[in-house]
Amino acid sequence: MPMSCAELIDLGFEARRAGRPAEAVRLFSEAVASSREPRRRREHIRALKGLGQIQRDEGELESALVAYEEATRLCRDEGDELLHAHTVRHVGDIQMDAGRLDSARACIEEALEIYRRKDNRRPGDFANALRSAAILREMLGEASESRTTWEEARAMYAKVEMSTAVAECDAHIAGLESDRG
Repeated sequence: MPMSCAELIDLGFEARRAGRPAEAVRLFSEAVASSREPRRRREHIRALKGLGQIQRDEGELESALVAYEEATRLCRDEGDELLHAHTVRHVGDIQMDAGRLDSARACIEEALEIYRRKDNRRPGDFANALRSAAILREMLGEASESRTTWEEARAMYAKVEMSTAVAECDAHIAGLESDRG
């Protein structure tokens, strides 16, 4: 009996977590192929994002961008702004990985703008977008803006008790403070 798209996606994420990237790519690719019809758009978005993430993990940034950019377009068509914000933030992260900082800025700022106006945002997702913005601002040499963004991210991570993320924020803030001193 063939697996459902949801099962393929779940197994793809499981393979990614277990360090089996080739299997994850195969499973996500099957899920993408099996979910192309309009009534399965949410599954298709999830499959594309899974495929894009494993491709990013493997350093295949251009392939990851193709998957995430298609997912972003579908999110926009779907009208789910929070799903769009989450997805476009990932596009920004990949653009940052590729050294395309202007493109990264546009994506990350778009995500932040959506998160800031939505009361029903998930704090962890918003914090992750702030983290991306802080890293980007640091890369661009915008120390003051970066420090302010790290502080905002830290507050959001603390709110959801993500201690590892709080520690990362603290380390960056301290580094920016020592650079200033």
